[in-house]
Amino acid sequence: MSSTIRAEEAAHFGKLAADWWDPKGSSAMLHRLNPVRLRYIRDQLNLHWNLDEHERHPLAGRSAADVGCGAGLLCEPLARLGAEVVGIDAAPENIAAARIHADGQGLAIDYRTGSIDVLGAEPFDLVTSLEVIEHVEDPAVFVRGLAAALAPGGLMILSTPNRTPMSRLAMITLGEGLGAIPRGTHDWERFLTPDQLRAHVEAAGLEVLDVTGLSFSATRGFVLGPDLGLNYLLTARR
Repeated sequence: MSSTIRAEEAAHFGKLAADWWDPKGSSAMLHRLNPVRLRYIRDQLNLHWNLDEHERHPLAGRSAADVGCGAGLLCEPLARLGAEVVGIDAAPENIAAARIHADGQGLAIDYRTGSIDVLGAEPFDLVTSLEVIEHVEDPAVFVRGLAAALAPGGLMILSTPNRTPMSRLAMITLGEGLGAIPRGTHDWERFLTPDQLRAHVEAAGLEVLDVTGLSFSATRGFVLGPDLGLNYLLTARR
């Protein structure tokens, strides 16, 4: 599974580690995306496990793995929801930054450098990988690795940009061109359409439960809905 890592991608994101947690820094776009993605994840968790939407620690007693975790923007909220969290990233600089930040927050998160192969044999109740699959060497192998780490009845949640003219314009021409996203972050040819991602997930033996779009509104910011043209989230179960 380590073959899914693209060295140039790990190096690119490793250079961003120092200000990953700065909401006005190079990862500002992720900070804007994160609340919407978290809302989606919480809704899917509630639906799948019939959880109380008002419960503060709905993942207590459950395990979660975030693959391609960066400096922990998703790992920390999952830990606060009660999960035992493992965070994996190919860039050692990101893992170092993640550990420092988690320690400062008093959160016990197991951070590991590498790819899916460092997850170990113990299956996870929840496996997430957000804005990662477009950066790996082999998406099909990557999804199979994620699926293999999922416990029976477990939930997998992915997000990625769609390969459309809209995503090229918004994320590369404008986003990277105007500096809102670090230049060189995206390769549009590596974006996956929802049909492509669904095919990979189903080939890995999982059932797709939901595909929801993540789009941008001039008045509301990032919003969830049926528009898959820019970005989307996919939920599947074993």
